[in-house]
Amino acid sequence: MPKLRCSAQSCIHNVSDCCCRGEIEVAGESAGHSEDTCCSNFYQDAGNARNAVGQEPTEFMNVQCQAQNCTHNENCQCQADYIDVSGHSACKCDETCCSSFKPQ
Repeated sequence: MPKLRCSAQSCIHNVSDCCCRGEIEVAGESAGHSEDTCCSNFYQDAGNARNAVGQEPTEFMNVQCQAQNCTHNENCQCQADYIDVSGHSACKCDETCCSSFKPQ
């Protein structure tokens, strides 16, 4: 289970660079670079919504990975020790990316 750091400060699930979801999914099935990936679970905080109900921020979580060309992807699960989801000023999920993507 990777340690996750998320810099998508505008995401409703982000609290202090940690995610409040139980797991996330990294999309980008045919990605060749980190910019071709994104966090499918990104949801912009409009100021009146709440994060994942009943969830606390956590550093470690399951990461489903659709990036078939990433060396960390094993049976659609991320096996990296650490991943970084970037997207400091993202407004939608395709403005985020898995900065830890490593092409095969």
